This record gives sequence, structure tokens and C-alpha cells, in this order.
Amino acid sequence: MRTTVHHRKLHTTAILAAISLLGSGSAFATNGYFSHGYGTQSKAMAGTGVARSLDTLAPATNPAGLLGVEDGMDAGMGWFSPDRGYEVTGGPSGACMSAQQCTFGVGPARLRSDKDYFLIPHFGWKRSLGENAAIGVAVYGNGGMNTRYLGGSATFGVPMGSVPPGMGFTMPGTFGDGTAGVDLMQMFIAPTYARAFGEDSSFGISPIIALQSFEARGLGNFAPFSSDPTKLTNNGHDTSYGLGLKLGMQTQLGEGVRFGASYQTKMSMSEFDDYAGLFANQGDFDIPATATVGMAFDAGDKLTVEFDVQWIAYGDVDSIANPMLPNLMMAPLGANGGAGFGWDDMTVFKLGAEYRATADSTWYFGYSHTDQPIPSSEVLFNILAPGVVENHFTVGYSRAHGSKGNRWTVSAMVAPSVEVRGGNPLDPAQTVELSMDQYEVEFSYHFKG
Repeated sequence: MRTTVHHRKLHTTAILAAISLLGSGSAFATNGYFSHGYGTQSKAMAGTGVARSLDTLAPATNPAGLLGVEDGMDAGMGWFSPDRGYEVTGGPSGACMSAQQCTFGVGPARLRSDKDYFLIPHFGWKRSLGENAAIGVAVYGNGGMNTRYLGGSATFGVPMGSVPPGMGFTMPGTFGDGTAGVDLMQMFIAPTYARAFGEDSSFGISPIIALQSFEARGLGNFAPFSSDPTKLTNNGHDTSYGLGLKLGMQTQLGEGVRFGASYQTKMSMSEFDDYAGLFANQGDFDIPATATVGMAFDAGDKLTVEFDVQWIAYGDVDSIANPMLPNLMMAPLGANGGAGFGWDDMTVFKLGAEYRATADSTWYFGYSHTDQPIPSSEVLFNILAPGVVENHFTVGYSRAHGSKGNRWTVSAMVAPSVEVRGGNPLDPAQTVELSMDQYEVEFSYHFKG
């Protein structure tokens, strides 16, 4: 028994160490909780790149693009600063229709999450196999479900007595150390094979190894709603792993016009056993499927314009998509059909431009837009994950360096504040407003192979 526990601890430690290589935290520039782009040059163009790839992080967007980038390695680091939080109008009513049916109020009037910045590394490598094939690997991540609310009052108050699952009520107060929030980290390792077919076309495939880490704190007042309150909150970081597949193609449609498409399967992940009383289906938290199509146009010798459309299938993952009501009244948290965050699918429109100012220097610009995934009816639970950003404005610069053909690239991103306001579904006396804005600066260096 002791050996089994020891091996499990070593296994968990190894996974956490691997995920930690991706960054000291898990907040990323987000479309929901997916990054707005992968690779510094792509990020500088608002995440475009499915039709035309520029560096060895290409498999994260389109594995077919690996064939068209030069051999070598890219390594970089991003500095990401999100400001997210919530504001409550109206105090908890404490109203009860009966001894078993009472309201569930939110504690403080206004809080911002702390942990104001995160360092986020990435890595990519590519090697040609003759003229028509290439292999490589990309290591990258997602995040965005990261909040930590501190203060004299806990976010979700303190239980007042024991009530059956599906009903509960609160009063302002403290819980534990007064900290509430969640921390989700996802890392993807994508070994890739890309090959040319026909004239000016390529196909790529990336089997993806996915690792997740999750922690929840300060959710004890949801215990009456949980199928297993011992696996609801404050259990430290738990890990999950799974596999997926990404397929992609790129082709030349005419002089100066390219088309690309990629599809990533839904990733069936192992359960978060320590949070089987929180996530629907006994701790299940799969990674949704995505699909992207796009075009790239050469507008002269110095300018290329790219346009991508990305779809993210949040609605196909119960723990993300199930609404709070009526699910919470029909099944407790963690059970089959239990409540989730109520997120909708997302469609993201991305526009990017590359301007080659000289033979050694290039400027990048970009803008992306989407409708954030949280309906106004789901604001209560999404205090934990206010991923409401809709617009990203980006800029970047790249310059060749030294005689070996190496280069460095820097990108910057601003995502203006977005607010989502709705009633507390468990206490009609309260209105909850979520908000978030983001800033990011990223630097990478390409070592030519």
C-alpha cells in the first residue's frame, strides 16, 4: 500500500513538474480559456496562421504548416497580465420559503482577483526529411480559468446549517483563509509529421499528449449541492491526462493566395478524482474540439494579409457547458448531468498582417473578435472563471540577428475590458457583474537549424 501511494505521488509530481515548465501560472490571453494564438509571430497577428505558418510552433495551429517553415528551434517567454473580478449589487437576502428552500447569496460587494501576472514559456522544433517531408514537436498550453479572491469576506460566504442537495443559503463571512478561486493549467505536446502532396500543397498530423492540473479553493458553501463534498474543494492540485489528434492541410489556390484548414479532436481526459464532487460526470473535464479555416493573401512584395475563423466546441463538454439551472436542482455537482459553467460554443474571427519593411526586419499587426461564451444567466458560477474577453489588438516586430540566420521576435497584445451582468440565479435580490481585461508581451528567439 505504501509503495502504491509513493508511486502515485511520484506520478503526480512528474506531471505537475511538466506542466510547470509551461509557466508559473495558467492565465493566458483567452478566447474562453484557449489562447488567442500560438507562437510569437502568430500572436502578433492575432493568432492567424492556419493558411501560412512562420515558425516551429506551427503544429499548434496547423500541423501541415510545419513543412513550410525553416529548420531550427523556437523558444520564448510571455509576460501575461489579466485583470479579472466581479461586483455584486444587493446583499444576500437570506430569504427562505421553507426550512429546506433558502437563497444562496454572494459575500462581498466587489473583488478583483490577485496574481496579476504570469510567465509563460513555449517551445518548438523542426527538421526536414528531404524536400517533401518534415518532423517536429511543439510544446504549448491553454489556461485562463485562474482566479484567487482574497479578503475579509469569502466569495461564497459561510454555510448556515445543513440542507439537502439542490438547496442552500448563506450569510457574509469568512471561509478557511478567506481565499476562493480555481487554477486550471493545460499543456500539449504535439509531435508532428508533415508531407507535401500534389503541387504547392501539404498535409500534417499531430498526435497530441495533453496534461491538465486543477485546484479549487473556498467552495465549501456549495457542499449541500455536491454529490461528494469531500471532493469539492481545497484538495490541492489534481492531475489529468489524455490524448487527441490534430489534422491539417495547406494549399496554394493561385499566385499569392493560400488556403489552410485544421481540426483538433475532442480530447477524452482522465477524471479529476479529487474534484469528483465539483465537475459533472464524477470529475470529468474533457478538452473541446476545435476547427479553423483561413486564407492568406500577398498584397505586393512586402505585405501579406491573413484571415482565420476558429470554432471552439465548449458546448460539447458537460462540465463546461451544462447550465447552473435547472441542472443544479436535478442533480448535485459532480453527478451525471450536474451543473457546469454554462459556456456556449465560440466562433473567433482573426485578421492579421505582415509587413516586411526590409530584408532583415518585419512588422506584424492583428485584430480578433468573438462573442464571449458566458450567458448572463450563468454569472454566479463564473465568478470563478470570468473568461469574458471579446477583442484582441496585437502588434509585433521581428529582426534577423547575426550571421547564422537567427532572429528574435517580440509581440504585444491588449484585450479591452468586457463586462457581463446578470442576476444571481440562487438569490434574486442580487445582481452579479463579471469583468476582465488583459495585456501580454512575448519574446521568442529562433535558432536556425
